[in-house]
Amino acid sequence: MTVATDEIYEKYLQKAITEINALGDEVVQAGGGARVPVVGSGHPLADVMLLKYAPRPSELQEGVAFFGRSGNAILKSLQRLHVDPMAIYGTNCLKFADGPEEESRPFLLRELHIVAPKLIVVMGEQALAFLNGLGFPLGQALQAKEGERQSFTPTIEALVTPDIDASLDEQAEKTRFWNAFKPLGAWWESLPPY
Repeated sequence: MTVATDEIYEKYLQKAITEINALGDEVVQAGGGARVPVVGSGHPLADVMLLKYAPRPSELQEGVAFFGRSGNAILKSLQRLHVDPMAIYGTNCLKFADGPEEESRPFLLRELHIVAPKLIVVMGEQALAFLNGLGFPLGQALQAKEGERQSFTPTIEALVTPDIDASLDEQAEKTRFWNAFKPLGAWWESLPPY
């Protein structure tokens, strides 16, 4: 008996939803009720994972990564590039504003395994250093080459950009971010249709 591709995808999707929800629950428990956790958001089997270093006040208020100015800027950029925002997952390296890096590494490792993106957009030097220090299986150290696609693993590429949060107030920094981010559009167009 053959199983339709849609059925297989639905099974993977349900598994990913269950795992990402369980991970979110664990992040909340790690906060112990005293710290506000910020969890990732988006499609649990996204083609693209957006990764920035730490949560901002608006993200802490809502408990969701990429909430507020950075999320709005990313959404506008995705629209300009004709990239489906429903195929994106965004998260922070640090899950708490005041937590040590060591605490958040296992959470990000699991997020990467669950989402299994085809491309990670690494936003800023701190996010790049965090990802490079993660010890992801078959992961290669990424260079700080803004706007150039690099191989992170045999199945995952990476695109390094400036930190979106630091790029929103000055026009020169907005332009720098945009120039590094826009190769995502060409990459997206090159994907085979589903």
